[in-house]
Amino acid sequence: MGLFNFWKSSGKKVADEPTADDLRKEVEDLGLSAEGLDIKVEGDKVKVSGGSHSKEEREKVILAVGNVEGVAEVEDDDTEDAVFHTVESGDNLSAIAKKTLGDANKYMKIFEANKPMLSDPDKIYPGQVLRIPQD
Repeated sequence: MGLFNFWKSSGKKVADEPTADDLRKEVEDLGLSAEGLDIKVEGDKVKVSGGSHSKEEREKVILAVGNVEGVAEVEDDDTEDAVFHTVESGDNLSAIAKKTLGDANKYMKIFEANKPMLSDPDKIYPGQVLRIPQD
């Protein structure tokens, strides 16, 4: 089981207090599959379980629900070893790639690993959590 932290006050606003239905819709609106997933909201914590998603798909679902305003934690019963990075003020993908992958030129790997949540490598914001792909 993995427990992942997010900035509750940043992210996409989908509702004043996001419900499981709001989060499921956000996942689907991003073009990700919510099939078989059980999404439960307990205050500012979201629990994700079920489904037969790949590791990459599962991590993207965690980010899709976690990067919603009002969500502080996502608990997932299937994901433990995911590598995420929280964007800080002044960060860009090149700086994050240098810090996490050891090479600023690998920024496109991070961009690709975060599609469809990212539509442009220059559009990231402080508090956003990104997947860091592992070779």
